[in-house]
Amino acid sequence: MSFNEGANLDPSQVDDRRGSGGMGTRGKVGIGLGGALILLIGGAFGINPNLLNGVVGMLDGGQSQIGPVASGSNGVAECKTGADANNRLDCRITATVNSLNAFWPGYLKPLGANYGKVKTVLFSTSTNTACGPASTDVGPFYCPGDKTAYFDPGFFQELVDRFGSSGGPLAQEYVVAHEFGHHVQDVLGTIGNAQNDPQGPSSGSVRVELQADCYAGIWMRYASTTKDPSSGQPFLAQLTQKDLGDALSAASSVGDDRIQKAATGRTNPESWTHGSSAQRQKWLTTGYQSGDINKCDTFAVSQP
Repeated sequence: MSFNEGANLDPSQVDDRRGSGGMGTRGKVGIGLGGALILLIGGAFGINPNLLNGVVGMLDGGQSQIGPVASGSNGVAECKTGADANNRLDCRITATVNSLNAFWPGYLKPLGANYGKVKTVLFSTSTNTACGPASTDVGPFYCPGDKTAYFDPGFFQELVDRFGSSGGPLAQEYVVAHEFGHHVQDVLGTIGNAQNDPQGPSSGSVRVELQADCYAGIWMRYASTTKDPSSGQPFLAQLTQKDLGDALSAASSVGDDRIQKAATGRTNPESWTHGSSAQRQKWLTTGYQSGDINKCDTFAVSQP
């Protein structure tokens, strides 16, 4: 899903920490896109990290990127327009952050929810968070403790190389939108269900992740009409069938069954925490087709 070249970007919404990693003290748990985050939150959620033996090696934050990340020394400060977003991964992340922060406040206002702009951090190697130290192995995640979404851009190449996802723009934008979906859950009060019922195909954890996928789908539906506040021009061009296929490919690639099979050669639904490939595609599609947050109530169905 391409950005309109004339859209104005706001790089101040992204804190670029690449090259300045550091580790801190462990705090609250973070909520992430893929199974690798289990290795960070396993202690709090009671999940056995051995369920995903071999996955850490897959998500090693390699230096190969899907397109250039930075052409100079100023990182995302150089991300000014939609044309930059179409040419550079870090600018695409920045532009997606801008679009999401422009969309969700108005969408949630009728519900009486105060969204606020999500803080976003780009990092490499490691970084400090209110949820504890995070390394590249964690993959993208949202930390409720500081209401911040964290991304190592190296993950996006690993998503293609190790998990077989499409490398298309909406595959990457979906990852960002999923983490912002966790912030919406934080605002609406459902995010804590992941800790109350941490694993299994119908667990609270799985339902939280699938709901975040559904919320990402809602943003996808309205992304081409969400306008840059400074210019009044939509951030993104109209979504195509290829774009939708790219997003569904990414959702499938981070299904618990697919990750487990790649790591161990078998699947164990009772240990799932994020949902199967089919579940993730189903709920992303539900959000996109309906555009209705009420249709994303993964807690109201017997089998998500």
